[in-house]
Amino acid sequence: MKKLKFYLAISLIIILMSCNIKQNKLPVEVNETSANGNKLKNISEFSSGKEVVSIKLLPDKKHQTITGFGGSFTESSAYLLNQLSRKNRDLILDAYFGTKGARYSLTRTHINSCDFSLGHYSYAPAKGDKKLEHFSIDEDRDDIIPMIKDAMTHSQDGFKIIASPWTAPPWMKDNNDWRGGKLLPEYYDCWALFFSKYINAYKKEGIDIWGLTIENEPLGNGGNWESMLYSPEEMIDFVKNHLGPKLKADGQHVKVMAYDQNRGDELEKWAKVIYKDESSSKYFDGFAVHWYASTFDWFPKSLNFTHNLAPGKYLI
Repeated sequence: MKKLKFYLAISLIIILMSCNIKQNKLPVEVNETSANGNKLKNISEFSSGKEVVSIKLLPDKKHQTITGFGGSFTESSAYLLNQLSRKNRDLILDAYFGTKGARYSLTRTHINSCDFSLGHYSYAPAKGDKKLEHFSIDEDRDDIIPMIKDAMTHSQDGFKIIASPWTAPPWMKDNNDWRGGKLLPEYYDCWALFFSKYINAYKKEGIDIWGLTIENEPLGNGGNWESMLYSPEEMIDFVKNHLGPKLKADGQHVKVMAYDQNRGDELEKWAKVIYKDESSSKYFDGFAVHWYASTFDWFPKSLNFTHNLAPGKYLI
């Protein structure tokens, strides 16, 4: 069993502004979550700063559309929530999804197991089951699915879900391992069917999958947990000739995101290949990017480069 992972949330200040231009007023409401114990507490008294800071709002100047903000549904987080009382579980979910909480609007979950799971598992464990006759999401029924459904009851506006695989079942891979290796070409159609079956299975549970990424960390993770490698050319081949046609044939209307790894030079290399021409780019709705590689540099060069290659596509 893998060791469960915990992250300590650092202090965060959320400032909500609304303005009435006609009256030339700028009412400001400040809610603070901080290390000293405030939890979205409304703040009305402020100490005076030594320097005056001017903020100029330019409502007519538009930069980008925000698809949403949020976090991930994982087996480990769902398992931990299940250890709590119903009251405390509701308090936590309401803090993330409720109208008085963070109101998460864009979320992610994993297809098969990941590094935030209690152990390795696949929805298709039967070796050689190319038709996926034994496909089942039963592994998710104890923890992840109940957590998502409960979150839905706390969310007034609803939220989008992006689903990502960390790896195909080992029997579909050239190294027969959960970590590393590549998807064998003979299983490309089977793996495409896997995605479609997953979407349908979750839909039967009343959960709509809004988007997919083809692979979490296609460049690898050092073999530390579930992974599967792709080159950009291999990802195009899989999506263009297998996944895309299968999703279309099965009437699946989901967003398909490429890449799903760090910012920086590698992102640019992938963007050049994925967006090189319409024959490849039309199968992708955008790029998924991890916020790793630095704690201070936000990599404007690679992010802007990718956006400018396809301004109408997502960069999530």
